[in-house]
Amino acid sequence: RGTRCPWVCEAIMAAPPPSATGDPQSPPPPLQYSLLLQHLVGDKRQPRVWDPAAFGGIPCPPKSEEQKMVERVMESCPFKAALACVGGFVLGGAFGIFTAGIDTNVAFDPKDPYRTPTAKEVLKDMGQRGISYAKNFAIVGAMFSCTECIVESYRGKSDWKNSVISGCITGGAIGFRAGLKAGVIGCGGFAAFSAAVDYYLR
Repeated sequence: RGTRCPWVCEAIMAAPPPSATGDPQSPPPPLQYSLLLQHLVGDKRQPRVWDPAAFGGIPCPPKSEEQKMVERVMESCPFKAALACVGGFVLGGAFGIFTAGIDTNVAFDPKDPYRTPTAKEVLKDMGQRGISYAKNFAIVGAMFSCTECIVESYRGKSDWKNSVISGCITGGAIGFRAGLKAGVIGCGGFAAFSAAVDYYLR
């Protein structure tokens, strides 16, 4: 059938005819099915190239060295930390501007509590708070991403434990500046938060 017909026919035709003389000393002719088996499962079997396009899939060309290098860079810990730092800076800035916009104490003057702040003062306070939140979020994001990448590389696994361990290390390092108790609380709180986020995403 299909592409096998030519060599199947050749195998059948190649089989020598039985001996007409009936000489008992001449070797018996090989069976035809043994010749077919040599082409099907034997040493004469032709290797088949599995082309995804033949099964309706999309052919995948081999990756070049430049593509492999880009993938290695994107999977490296410094790149992940830098990406998390940029993302944290943007998210923190947006969160700071949002909280400053809904805060009623923006540009509050204790000497004159009934004075209405001007638009310039409100915008200035929103910018300062946005920059402050952006810096904090960027530092936390970079620390968490870099720690998680190092833990994952060390363990050789990608599971929820990496998030918990890196969250504990990051929270403990941030809270340790205020003392040992704050470091322990920060470790536990950040680890629980990381576990919850990882469970939700997975």
